[in-house]
Amino acid sequence: MLERTWYNPCWKNELKLAIILDPLESLKIYKDSTYAVMREAHARGHELFVMEQHELILDEGRVRAHVRRIDLKGEGPDWYALEAPAWHELTDFDVTLMRKDPPFDMEYIYSTYLLELAEVQGARIFNRPGAVRDFNEKLSTAKFPQFMPPTRVTRQAALIRDFIDRHDDIILKPLDAMGGSGIFRIRRHDPNLNVIIETMTQLGTRTVMAQRFIPEIAQGDKRILLIDGAPVPYALARIPQGGETRGNLAAGGKGVAQPLSENDWKIADMLGPKLRDQGLFLVGLDVIGDCLTEINVTSPTGFQEITAQSGFNVAGMFVDALERLCG
Repeated sequence: MLERTWYNPCWKNELKLAIILDPLESLKIYKDSTYAVMREAHARGHELFVMEQHELILDEGRVRAHVRRIDLKGEGPDWYALEAPAWHELTDFDVTLMRKDPPFDMEYIYSTYLLELAEVQGARIFNRPGAVRDFNEKLSTAKFPQFMPPTRVTRQAALIRDFIDRHDDIILKPLDAMGGSGIFRIRRHDPNLNVIIETMTQLGTRTVMAQRFIPEIAQGDKRILLIDGAPVPYALARIPQGGETRGNLAAGGKGVAQPLSENDWKIADMLGPKLRDQGLFLVGLDVIGDCLTEINVTSPTGFQEITAQSGFNVAGMFVDALERLCG
C-alpha cells in the first residue's frame, strides 16, 4: 500500500487547491489561464498543489495522486518552487481543478473515470468529470439549437455534398480537435471538394461536423467565459489574420477583449445556469456573429488577455467563486 500523508481536517480560511495540469515547464505564464488562477489564489494565501495526469491512480479502491506543494516566486524563468512529492487522496483537498489541456483522448477519458470515483469518495472536482465526458465541445451546441448555425453531423460524403449544395460555403471540422486544427472552409465548386471530404471522414469512417460559413468571423470568434454560471462581462474576440478563415489564437488569430453584446448576454444568460447545474464550473462559449459554435469544457482559456485589455480580473472572479462554493 502506498504511504499517505494526512492533513489536519479542521476547516481553515485558506483553501487547499489541487490542480491537474500540463508540465509546469511547458506553461507560458504570460498568457496561461491556469497560472493566472494560481497567482490569484497564492496572493490570497491559499495552498497550491500540482500533479500531472499520469500521477492520478486508483489504489486499493481509493483515488490517489502523487502531488507536490508549489510556491510561486515571481514572473521570471524560475517562477515556482516545488516541495517533495507525496501521495494524497483527492479528499485531502478542498477542491481539485482539472486543467489538463486536450487532446481529449482515451487517457483523458480514463482520468474522468478516476475523478468520478474520487467524487463518490467525497472529493470536489471542477469541472465535474462526468459532465466533461458528456459535453463534446462541438456536438453539445445541439443542446441549444436556437443559437446554432445550420449544421449537419455525418460521415456520409453524399450528405456532406448535399449540405454544400444547400449553403454553397461551409466549414467542415472534426469533432475531437482543438485550437482550430483540422478545419476546412469549402465552397461548392472547390476542385478539392471530394478529396477534402475523403480525408476529413477518413473514407467514411469518421464523423465530422459541417456548418454554414458565418461571414461575421471577420469581426472575431468570440470566447465568452462562464464561471459558476455567470458570464465574465468581456469576451475575447479572436480575429483572423492574414487571409485566414480561423480566428483561434493557436492559428494566429489576434485576441481583442470587448464588452459582451446584447446577443452575447442572451446566450450566456440562457446557458449559464443550465451548464452550472450540470457541474460545469468553467465554460468557454464560442460565438461567431449571433451563432453559438462550440461549448468548451476541458480547459478554457483567455483569462489573462481579457484582464490585460479590459482591467476586469477574471482570475479574481474565478477564485471568488471557488471560495464561495467551498465556504
